[in-house]
Amino acid sequence: MPQQGNRRNDRGVNERSSDSTRVNNQIRERQVRVISEEGEQLGILDMDTALNRARDIGLDLVEVAPGEKPPVCRIMDYGKYKYEKGKKKQSSSSSHQTKLKEIRLRPKTGEHDLQFKVKQAVGFLKHKDKVQVSVIFRGREMAHVEEGLKVMEGVLEELLQYGKLESTPQQLGKRMQCTVAPK
Repeated sequence: MPQQGNRRNDRGVNERSSDSTRVNNQIRERQVRVISEEGEQLGILDMDTALNRARDIGLDLVEVAPGEKPPVCRIMDYGKYKYEKGKKKQSSSSSHQTKLKEIRLRPKTGEHDLQFKVKQAVGFLKHKDKVQVSVIFRGREMAHVEEGLKVMEGVLEELLQYGKLESTPQQLGKRMQCTVAPK
């Protein structure tokens, strides 16, 4: 009894594929329009001639336009074609998910530390992530909110070269925060 399932041709390529592209012996038409591996038209050939021509070169006969009369087939390496098609699909579907990154500051944060945090935030913005800038007040620092606002404005001045202000600075209890989105 003949075995059903995936059959391999003499080059080890699966002739039955998960997509609807027909290859080599799967093509059931008597005559097909053939395009060579270089892209030149070979004309309308009968299936046996087209298959023999493809096998002589060591490539596959792939049906590229099944709706035409006669169907258009191309001589190519089917494995390579399928690989490149999968790579295109994968690269188009993998998009960057925007994340919210936070940098935390205090009203008394030193100048070098501020520059380091700004540099980190710029990296986040260049990577297309949002940055939440938070100035946290502790104890008596709450009496000098204007110091925290100066720190926030200084940081925002540098970040707005790489992003746009999504929410203005707001005081939320012991925390002042705003969000910067990438451009």
